Amino acid sequence: MTRLMSVVAVVAASAGTLFWPVLSHAQTDYPNRPVKLIVGFPPGGSTDIVARIVAQKLGERLGQTLVVENKAGAGGTIGADATAKAPADGYTLTLGTTSTHAIAPSAYSKLPYDPVRDFTHISLVAITPYLLVVNPQVPANSLAEFITLAKSQPGKLNYASAGSGTATHLAMEMLKDAAKIDLVHIPYKGNAPADLAILGGEVQAVFGSMPALLQNAKANKVRPLAVGTTRRSPALPEVPTVAEQGFPGFEAALWLGIMAPAGTPKPIVDRLHREIVAIVATPEFKSAMDANGAEPLSSASPEHFTTMLRSEVDRYTKLVKAIGIKLD
Repeated sequence: MTRLMSVVAVVAASAGTLFWPVLSHAQTDYPNRPVKLIVGFPPGGSTDIVARIVAQKLGERLGQTLVVENKAGAGGTIGADATAKAPADGYTLTLGTTSTHAIAPSAYSKLPYDPVRDFTHISLVAITPYLLVVNPQVPANSLAEFITLAKSQPGKLNYASAGSGTATHLAMEMLKDAAKIDLVHIPYKGNAPADLAILGGEVQAVFGSMPALLQNAKANKVRPLAVGTTRRSPALPEVPTVAEQGFPGFEAALWLGIMAPAGTPKPIVDRLHREIVAIVATPEFKSAMDANGAEPLSSASPEHFTTMLRSEVDRYTKLVKAIGIKLD
């Protein structure tokens, strides 16, 4: 069980049944037109992959089309900000992530939104491990060999990220700090272009989210060295964790959850929460997540999601401060 999954479980257990959503008797025809799901990253990346699976399933249950709109840039914060400023009517949602709602508040000194106050947090949908991979031309077949190589060439090896301030950036910075190695950060506009960069040999490494890297790892187009979660991923059980390779306590994972603008009416929020929890519990959704190296994970209630998010913001504030990341 990851640290995040433990937090979710503790929050749910401590609250008992107090926060389970009460079924509203308010009459609503929601939704009577298509719903927009904003993704703060380009098509083809981990967040986009999960978003499109959720959009299809949620649209089926709501009886309306969910249109995925990619608003990429600034580590996902452009899309998050667009959602925060949208009408609170249930017709604009976003797939919030560790990057946009836990890391960004401390990495940016002038973030245009508050990750807690400006959103209604509906439910988590999945958690994905981070996977450290290198281009096959890099002469390293293990984390230990990669660290030795980096120490022999300080400042010579490059690594890609999905953008400055994203979880892919912080994951590698955490590893750099733990292993005392010097790598050069090359930020891209999302996981997909970062993955293309490592495939093309523009960079030597990336510590990216599993859905974006899994198929290329299985096809031997990149070489996996370690997973960031506290236990091995069922998708790549032969790949050891960073923790078991000499760095106990290391954890890097990406959570993803559906959010709406603050003030979205409770009957709509409750409806969306019920439908999302039902979707996450289906064998079909689990199979889709398994195929992409992600794990289904829902929130017991919107309030549980908010409580978890506060905990994550506190955690990453300490990490960002310790590592010294500042983006403006």
